[in-house]
Amino acid sequence: MRRIVRAAVAGGLACALASCSAWGSDEQPAPAKAVPGLTSTTLRTLAGTDAAPFDQARQLQVPSGWRVSVWARVPGARLLAWTPDGRLLVSRPKSGDVVALTPAGADAVPVQRTLVSGLNQPHGLAFSGTTLYVAESDRVDGFAYRDGAVSSRRVLVDGLPDAKSPELRGAYAHALKSVTVGKDGALYVSVGSTGNISAEDRESKPERASILRVPAGGGEPTVFARGVRNGTGLAVDPDGAVWTAVNNRDNVGYPYDGSDRGRVLQGYVNDHPLEPLARLEQGRDLGWPYCNPDPDLKPGEPDSPLGYTRRPFVRDIQTNPDGTRLDCASLPPVEQGMGAHSAPLGLAFVAAPGLPGGYGPGALVGVHGSWNRKPPRAPEVSFFAWRDGTLGPQQTLVTGFQLDDGSRWGRPVMAVQGPDQALYISDDLAGAVYRLSGPS
Repeated sequence: MRRIVRAAVAGGLACALASCSAWGSDEQPAPAKAVPGLTSTTLRTLAGTDAAPFDQARQLQVPSGWRVSVWARVPGARLLAWTPDGRLLVSRPKSGDVVALTPAGADAVPVQRTLVSGLNQPHGLAFSGTTLYVAESDRVDGFAYRDGAVSSRRVLVDGLPDAKSPELRGAYAHALKSVTVGKDGALYVSVGSTGNISAEDRESKPERASILRVPAGGGEPTVFARGVRNGTGLAVDPDGAVWTAVNNRDNVGYPYDGSDRGRVLQGYVNDHPLEPLARLEQGRDLGWPYCNPDPDLKPGEPDSPLGYTRRPFVRDIQTNPDGTRLDCASLPPVEQGMGAHSAPLGLAFVAAPGLPGGYGPGALVGVHGSWNRKPPRAPEVSFFAWRDGTLGPQQTLVTGFQLDDGSRWGRPVMAVQGPDQALYISDDLAGAVYRLSGPS
């Protein structure tokens, strides 16, 4: 797929230099290719899990010797969290509830029940001891958790923006919130942007396109990081730092000199800007919508190779053409990244000893796949190894959800490691939770 895309980029850059426009926009999906180190395997179904899309055999590519099965059917399954007593919680924003799955053995479907309902688009889930935090679209709640039940609901932060906020008049593209608990006991809450390039979000109260910090026990939120278009992935690394995986902007203009400068060209949009995976600290700015992290290793050159580790920012030609809105060169490089329009969602860290098969500790990212890329970027579960206090490059851990014609039967959202060391993966399109187990 990269070969086809880069050919389009190379042609576009050459035409830009020659004052012509030949950026391709009609490319067809390439046949799925084998990923080195992965093996194609038939997805197993457990009793009662074989309704569509699993009424026919489905193939996934997973590490050699690993097994994957449809462990549970949970329509609209989104983010995940394990309880202290070994139950897997699944948020369902469209249903307004959180479902608890109690394992009944590796080859048996779990017992499924509703833990809490009547919520406003619940999404992010996090535990601190026996306290469960649930991020609704307009607030974050804390619940006392014990023996598969919750009680003593309290609101930690209220008044977060969503489609019901009067000033937004129902227009909010990224209303779902995520939450994690920091080493300091504070809550960190992702607040997505109103839209693709809604720059007014940077001046709103509370600030949108940001990661907010809420004191332990609740209180007034403050901005921890800004310019985060939609940091749905939110988690704390083994050293206690907060990381976010970001859905970056769409339809960015071509930023280099020539007749195509400022134009939205499909061949350029296909690979720009990258999707950041960034370590946050107080006051960090990820640039949106004025600066874009750039994967081009040779910016402005035809057929530039792409890179995703410690990438700098370039000015957004549409919102910051002269650099007066934000000095992009002053922004620290992004630690890691993914291909443009990957749509990373759930983010979780796997502590030592980590995953089997030589993977070790690291981060898991649910890549939802693109909505407007041509050809589409495929959904997958990605792994980033944790080495020397930071994350290494992206590795595909599970793929195969997208067919050769670009259609999809599944879209993974999040992956977490269970108490049994297996991985559990939510899929909101297929309405499923998969169990992926390594070699014993």
